[in-house]
Amino acid sequence: MDTFVNRFPKKEKLKNKMLFESLFKEGKSVSHFPLKLIYLNTSFEDDSKIKVGVVAPKKKFKSAVDRNRIKRLLREAYRLNKSLIFNNIEGNFAFLFLYLGNKMPSYADIESAMQKLMDDFLKRESHEKID
Repeated sequence: MDTFVNRFPKKEKLKNKMLFESLFKEGKSVSHFPLKLIYLNTSFEDDSKIKVGVVAPKKKFKSAVDRNRIKRLLREAYRLNKSLIFNNIEGNFAFLFLYLGNKMPSYADIESAMQKLMDDFLKRESHEKID
């Protein structure tokens, strides 16, 4: 596998506050416990195909150390599996991965949920293109 594909460069990170808000207002979602993906078909000025954000809830994880660990796991699972999406979609998307669980996850749990979530997203997007 090409090492360049498995990067998560700065231009792929979701940072625009307006885009974050529009994701929550207008975005569609796919869930596979303990993850939820909110996505929105949009366009970017910097020619990015996808921009990604990750969220761990402060309400369930009071410690910033725990929240940061969960976000690192989410980013790593996305980084290693993003080729599933990059090779199979048309258009530009903003993604927001939310962690819904109550306890600290293992990487294996996050990765398997991430792969199923991406498969569900691809199935849903391919059906919408056909209709």
